[in-house]
Amino acid sequence: MSRFRVAIHIVPRKGILDPQGKAVADALHALGFSAVAEARVGRHLVLDVDAASADAATASARTMCDKLLANPVTEDYEIAGVVAA
Repeated sequence: MSRFRVAIHIVPRKGILDPQGKAVADALHALGFSAVAEARVGRHLVLDVDAASADAATASARTMCDKLLANPVTEDYEIAGVVAA
């Protein structure tokens, strides 16, 4: 077994109301950043996972997201990175 650091991004699904994202986009527009078309505010998780390989750590993180970390009805997630810890 080795330890892997897994980074996960969880964001509201496209089309789901995201009041925080709208507030961020509006504030950026007010500050003159008119090029921002949309903002979505989500969560960034970093987990240290013991696994046999990076692929096994990724599979474990996906299972965690499917079962607990991300709401499958309203959120999307992506495994942003897996590195040896």
